[in-house]
Amino acid sequence: MSKVRHIVAFSGGKDSSALAIYLHDPERWRRALGKQGLPLRPPLEEAEYVFCDTGTELAETYDYLDRLEAYLGRPIQRLRANVPPSKPGEPDKTPFDHYLELYGGFLPSPNMRWCTRMLKLKPYEDYIGDDPVISYVGIRADEGEWRVDPETQRKYFQHRKGYISTKPNIKTVFPFIEDGLVKADIYRILDDSGVGRPDYYSWRSRSGCYFCFFQRKSEWVGLLENHPDLYKQAMQYEKIDPETGERFTWSDAESLAELARPERIAEIKRRTKEREERLRKSRPGLTLMEQFFDEVRDLEDSGAGCNICHL
Repeated sequence: MSKVRHIVAFSGGKDSSALAIYLHDPERWRRALGKQGLPLRPPLEEAEYVFCDTGTELAETYDYLDRLEAYLGRPIQRLRANVPPSKPGEPDKTPFDHYLELYGGFLPSPNMRWCTRMLKLKPYEDYIGDDPVISYVGIRADEGEWRVDPETQRKYFQHRKGYISTKPNIKTVFPFIEDGLVKADIYRILDDSGVGRPDYYSWRSRSGCYFCFFQRKSEWVGLLENHPDLYKQAMQYEKIDPETGERFTWSDAESLAELARPERIAEIKRRTKEREERLRKSRPGLTLMEQFFDEVRDLEDSGAGCNICHL
């Protein structure tokens, strides 16, 4: 029987990054965070670290992976979906562009996440093969919702498990849930380790493709202001059928050209400030960074998004 492999998949986001740091020396972090009385958790000394690269990530994501590699002292394997070589004289296609063509030009959406399935999960499962694997996922203990048992009427907390592989040789575990780590602990791990947070967190609350359809309006504005070239590229993916008028856009409500109008940007910024102010008044003890993440509700908290893309 093959030896069990231990794999941590990075998204480039805060939770998966904090998980790798935590598992590198769990007892140290338990002491620092006051997590006492838990069963011993030895360090993951032979862990494999992987990142599924769509070819459409932000430059800040790659920079952050380099910082994590330096801290962990081990390489992070960059995985990509298989893409046929381009014809002579044609530019190489990104994995996203290749699959967009295979899907007839239909952009991915919350109801049709072919991007996650083909560009993230499939390369990850191909990398694993049929070996027995323990896959570590960074869902926190405070992610989920309170529910009521219809028979007993007792309230219970249902942890979110999200969009993960269902292959029988892959056992998925959730160390943060098991050890009771919450959002504040994740901030503490990233800050105290010296790794910090990705630079894009100053304007964006998640990792993943620069045109991720889960982005909020304020984050599209952030992309426009921080990476106008990428915003322009994202616009080029949007189409309107000249005969039917059917729109193929990242957002059902408006196109990126419409969102980029100065008056629309001003409106989005005004509404974002109003939400931040309401949050400040209702939760005065939060730091500025915590206010930002709570204001946008962290995709993870709302149940949207995909674990392998955003955690």
